[in-house]
Amino acid sequence: MYVTLALDKQILSSKIVENRDNKYHSAFLISTIKEILKENDLTPQNLDVIGTNVGPGSFTGIRACTTVARMMAQQLDIQACGVSSLEILSKINKTDKPTAVILDARKNSGYLYLDNEIKGAVPIEQIKQQLNGKDYFIITDDKMQKEFGGISYQQEEYPLGEILAELIYNKVETKTSNWRELKPLYIQPPGIHTAAKAGV
Repeated sequence: MYVTLALDKQILSSKIVENRDNKYHSAFLISTIKEILKENDLTPQNLDVIGTNVGPGSFTGIRACTTVARMMAQQLDIQACGVSSLEILSKINKTDKPTAVILDARKNSGYLYLDNEIKGAVPIEQIKQQLNGKDYFIITDDKMQKEFGGISYQQEEYPLGEILAELIYNKVETKTSNWRELKPLYIQPPGIHTAAKAGV
């Protein structure tokens, strides 16, 4: 998880929060926000916009971040904006090549971002067909790197918080973003298993 504070497109603070002991990183979200504001002599009332990664990603982490962003925006009466993790990761590409982002979606498929568009959860064989013969800059996670090569964002630290802040600035400059519209991006529903009822 990353938490970033920016003013007029200048990054004031950016922190990466890892899982600690048995606690998931989202458990430290509120305390990290408070810590960054305090370090910069600010309060929540100084904020004008709050933005968050809406996924796809960790189900718990994305829900926690989206809920906190909605709550803060509602209480502070400020704009709230979401950006897909696929779009964030696409900005790692600093070359002139077109970007393909492929993240593990399980069920032998990948979340695909291609030609500046989220294509959804696509079967691996179909992704290979779409990439065939084209020179894309490929960004993956560790699992998908085995299938598609390219670079895995998990093997190096990238300034994802700073990228998110820049994308949020760009979005709110062109459109007012209401906290009511901020929702996690569920490209495919989570698997639900129900126990069979005896005698039915």
